[in-house]
Amino acid sequence: MPLTVPLRAPWHPTALLLVLALWLATLGNFPLWTVLWRLPEMHGPQAVATLGILVLVVLAATLLLLSLLVWPRWLKPAGLLLLAVTASSSYFMASYGIVIDPTMATNVVQTDMGEALDLLSWPLLVTLALGAALPGIWWWRQPVRAVGMARLFGQQLGTGLLGLLVAVALLWIAFQDVASLMRNHKQLRYMVNPFNTAYAVGRVAVGRTAQAQTPLQALGEDAQAPAASGTDPDAAPLIVLVVGETARAANFGLGGYGRDTTPRLKELQGQGGLVYFSNVSSCGTNTQTSVPCMFSHLGREGYADASGRHENLLDVLQRAGLAVLWLDNQSGCKGVCERVPNVDTRALDLPGLCPDGQCLDEAMLRQLPQELAKLPAERRARGTVVVMHQMGSHGPAYYKRSPQALKQFQPECTSHALQECPVEHIQNAYDNSLRYTDHFLAETVQWLQAQKRPTALLYVSDHGESLGEKGLYLHGMPYRMAPVEQTHVPMLAWASKPLQREMRWNMACLQTKAAQPWSHDNLFHTVLGMARVGTQAHVPALDILSDCAPPA
Repeated sequence: MPLTVPLRAPWHPTALLLVLALWLATLGNFPLWTVLWRLPEMHGPQAVATLGILVLVVLAATLLLLSLLVWPRWLKPAGLLLLAVTASSSYFMASYGIVIDPTMATNVVQTDMGEALDLLSWPLLVTLALGAALPGIWWWRQPVRAVGMARLFGQQLGTGLLGLLVAVALLWIAFQDVASLMRNHKQLRYMVNPFNTAYAVGRVAVGRTAQAQTPLQALGEDAQAPAASGTDPDAAPLIVLVVGETARAANFGLGGYGRDTTPRLKELQGQGGLVYFSNVSSCGTNTQTSVPCMFSHLGREGYADASGRHENLLDVLQRAGLAVLWLDNQSGCKGVCERVPNVDTRALDLPGLCPDGQCLDEAMLRQLPQELAKLPAERRARGTVVVMHQMGSHGPAYYKRSPQALKQFQPECTSHALQECPVEHIQNAYDNSLRYTDHFLAETVQWLQAQKRPTALLYVSDHGESLGEKGLYLHGMPYRMAPVEQTHVPMLAWASKPLQREMRWNMACLQTKAAQPWSHDNLFHTVLGMARVGTQAHVPALDILSDCAPPA
């Protein structure tokens, strides 16, 4: 008789969900269990028992989630999606020490193709192959038994209720230990796959929907700038605000860093025209949060609690009659520049400045004169404010952020997987990017010095960066648990002699404020003061210049 190969018995849908839940709760949460195991308090028999209970809680909760949301019609594709999301989030959490929260989900949504390619690496591809592709192939090939809808509904509902009861019972048993862990290590709540991603994406989606339905609230409707003093549109003051990217104060030479990462700025400081503010905090730990927040009148706490949409600093400046321009060499202005003239310089083809389709920040300076000429002459005659949004020190490809001529520190880390590089090589690549920021700012000042009009420059980074301290890389940690490396940012101001005289900017007075604590909360009011815009939205107490540049 011929041999026959028996067909595989088809899986009951609920049984297949249990297999998926086991995978997600164990291997899919490997970074969480690793972090827990390394905690000092996770030693001894009781701690091991607590860890075991947490594994079972996550398993039960995952089974509850899958039982309620995953049904046969979309069982296979939903499983593939969960495997891919869990594998990728596990890789980034394990490799860079990040967590998955709403701000991180927003970063993913805002990431452009260039930034996404910078994150690709062989370890990531291997992780996706082992954590998503191989189990995904197995998952897709499994036959599933047909079960009546009424019967399946009862079975999955029962399974979900069982998971809920088990999770609640286990948490009740170990409540004190689990509560203590979550209270002392708040980042753990953002590490539980796939709940962290589901929560983050849900918050972002709900927030975006609510914001899109909220009318834009006007700001500074009484704003007025000084009348034009003459007919020459290029004689009125020009203020350049440079929004840095991922520059942390710890590595800024002007702040006392052991390496001279800011030689040209230090020379300008010695000439008496530049003030460096050494104690400045950011609004957030990522660009998506910090950039809109720093241009807002609400401050960090107010911006975090705001439920509606508000106009920002650029709207007030434009309403006052000034010419306003945004030049962007990054992944967009995050909504800040929507209502003012704006130019994207990333795709320019400038010889020597745009290798591999990504322009260095000097492309903005090269583009600035012709873009200024396009602004309305009647507005330029009252004054101009230009914002230049840097690529700066955007990681993890720090080595791409500086030209060969300015690579002072060697050898550099040239891998996108930072954890594969020695810390010293990462520091070298990062410090070289700051040397280029120093060069870019100095070149901008040099260009401003050559102008006949009064000019000024204000620079502040949007957030800092972790370079391996405590196992953390990049940025984006929830603000209340973020290390100081991600929130302490450099800020400096420079003014030409004509502007110092015209606006009565007292540099000696400003130097006395250099070490005081400031933050992004001060930017809105300080720029209004620099531009001499009168409005009730301007709060003198938050204007760094209020005592050193009194109104005329």
